[in-house]
Order: sequence, then C-alpha cells, then structure tokens
Amino acid sequence: MEATTKILSAVKYRRWLPYVAVLQTDLRQTRQSWVYRLWVLAIFLAAFGYLLYRLGVHRETGLIQSASLVMSDLIRWVVMGSAAVIAALTVGSISSERGTLADSVLSRGISRYQYFLAKWHARLAGVVGTFLGMGALMLIASHFMLHENLSFRGSLVCLTMVAGLFGMVASAGVTLSATCSNSRVAMTVLWLVLYGGGALLELLPRSYATPDRVLQQLPEVLQGNYDPGLLGNVVGVCAIASCLVALVGLVSFSRRDV
Repeated sequence: MEATTKILSAVKYRRWLPYVAVLQTDLRQTRQSWVYRLWVLAIFLAAFGYLLYRLGVHRETGLIQSASLVMSDLIRWVVMGSAAVIAALTVGSISSERGTLADSVLSRGISRYQYFLAKWHARLAGVVGTFLGMGALMLIASHFMLHENLSFRGSLVCLTMVAGLFGMVASAGVTLSATCSNSRVAMTVLWLVLYGGGALLELLPRSYATPDRVLQQLPEVLQGNYDPGLLGNVVGVCAIASCLVALVGLVSFSRRDV
C-alpha cells in the first residue's frame, strides 16, 4: 500500500512537471527582460529621489513632512506610471512566442491549460512580488527619512490593495497576449481599457471603490484610519476580475491554433 501511494504521488508530480518548467523559465525570462529591469530601476530612482527631495525640504525649511502624505503621493505616481509598463511586460508573454508555441505545446508534453496557467502565474508573481518588495523598501525608507505617522497594519493594507490592482492589470495583459496574435494590438487595447475604463468608472456613484478613489484614500489608509471592509472589497473585486479575465483567456487560448 505504501509503495502504491509513492507511485501515485510520483505520477501526480510528473503530470505538473511541464507546468513547473514553464513557470520557472518564464520567471527567469521576466527577470532578464529589459522592460522589467527598466521598470524596477525607474521605481527605485523615482522613489528614493523623491524621498531625498522631501528630506532636503525638511532640513532646509524645517517643515515636518508627513510620511503618509508623501508615501501616498509616491505610490499614486508609481501606480500611474507602472500600469503602462506592466501592460508592455505582460502582453508579450504568449503572443511573442507564436513562432515556437506549437513546438512548446504539442511536442513537449504540456497541455495548453498548463501552458497558459504557467505564463499567467509567472507574470502575476513577477509583477506583484516586485511591487511588494519595492513598496516595503519605500515604506522602510520613509520611516527613517520622514516624520513617522504610518501604521504597520495600514501599510500592509495599502500594499495589498495596490498589489491587487496590479494583479488585475497583469491578468488582463496575459489574457490579451493569448487572444491576440500581435503584441502591439494587445498593448493598445489594454492601454485603452485601462485609461479609458478608469475614466468611465469615475461616473459611478461615490459609494463604489474605483481605482482612483482607492488611491485618494491612501493617506488615511497608511495611518490606519480606513473602513475594515475596504480591503475585502478591493481585493475581492480584483481577485474575481482577475480570475474571470484569465478564464476568458484560458478558454480562448485552448481553442486557438498555435
């Protein structure tokens, strides 16, 4: 009985081995991409340059710089600037490999479902993980460089909500990469949806937590003064939207010719 269990476990692992291989390969490709490196470098330079500027203003004029206001402005600009970069980083995950996709899917024992899921999870982990790491560094730096009024729980809530927004953008990018043969077309469509859709969402009643309204609440969130249901609403909506968008991409990719 014990031997049979080990055999079944080994078979189950081999079944998902192609998924793991594609996941690891795509993570490595993402780290080596010039778009990814440029994104990380831009966030690093902009964030710490802005913090040093605020520190200089404090030392020259003696004005106390509120960390919550400074960090909310910084995170808001990071979100606005990163949306376009994340689109460029994700829309090429599948469409850029059209020339070798048939060999990858049909000749190496991996199903289309595993291939899409591996690509989606890799880009999702790369985008969200990078932002969480950079965001944590920015918050730690603000603790030592600015007047401290940040709440630890509020900082975690802030990073989680923004990570949810980034995850939704990354999911949309991978889905468009799977459904569109041309990366430029996919990128254009995603940019139109992000910026045009964001403007249309502002027409909703004030009770709806649109992305722009969430970003406007960041100063209060960073101080720990937020509605307890805000995190659940934002993360829940982002998670559901990401899964639905990815499901559309998965079904479309499974039916397309490679």
